[in-house]
Amino acid sequence: MKTLIVVLVVVALVLLLLFALSVKIVRQYEEGVLFRLGRIRASRKPGFTLIIPIVDVLHRISLRIVTMPIQSQGIITRDNVSVDVSAVAYFRVVDAVKSVVAIENVDAAINQIAQTTLRKVVGQHTLDETLSETDTINLDIREILDVTTVEWGVQVTLVELKDIQLPESMKRAMARQAEAEREKRAKIINAEGESLAAAALGDASDTMMAHPLALQLRNLQSLVEIGVDKNTTVVFPAPLMSTIGELGSFLARETAAATRQTPPTTGPTIAPDGTPALPLVPQPTHPRPVPEAVVNGGRAIPQR
Repeated sequence: MKTLIVVLVVVALVLLLLFALSVKIVRQYEEGVLFRLGRIRASRKPGFTLIIPIVDVLHRISLRIVTMPIQSQGIITRDNVSVDVSAVAYFRVVDAVKSVVAIENVDAAINQIAQTTLRKVVGQHTLDETLSETDTINLDIREILDVTTVEWGVQVTLVELKDIQLPESMKRAMARQAEAEREKRAKIINAEGESLAAAALGDASDTMMAHPLALQLRNLQSLVEIGVDKNTTVVFPAPLMSTIGELGSFLARETAAATRQTPPTTGPTIAPDGTPALPLVPQPTHPRPVPEAVVNGGRAIPQR
């Protein structure tokens, strides 16, 4: 009786162990591939599933998107410039059976083919195209990878260039090029501004010639603007200074003309009573000498 009880207990334990080994849980983001005696039987969907212990083997394959960085690659562009380019690839398994049967290690295979494809695609473009047309390069890399990885049950969803390292000499050359380009734009803009200003000044000069008082009004406006700051310096416009100069020249000419019209006096002058007047004798302009007082035993002291 005791032997029977022991046997029943052992059988129950074995059954429980077999049941525990046969129960498998497939998560929502996974898909199971069932092998029975080395052959594929079917794929298992997410949820609870039972297998035959020892006979069946269940491989769980993740269907989530995997982010894989592509290490920096030394690449020579089409215009013979050496650059270091790194990228990142995003892929996911769309066929769990192919990803297990067709290839041994999906992650390693995607990494290696992404590196070689990156080197191939970037090498077909020039440096300027690599820097400016990154979207086109990303699309080309993705299309090439999709053609190869579709046989592995893997879909590449996105490829992005992450970093492009240039030589120091090339960075300096590009900086000089950018500086020269900005100087060219600045000179062009300055020349356009000068042209517009010259055209506007020409129109203003035509208007002032048609209306002479406009220039005087502008001069008065300038004086008003200068006087706002309470400056002690008075600035006269050029037309006003020329007017003052012309006035001074006019007065000098009038004085000279009046001097030439006065007759000189050569004979004796007749007084009002009829007697000849004596001619005026010009007086000396030098000062008279001051008499000196003599001091006994000393120097003479002038007397005032």
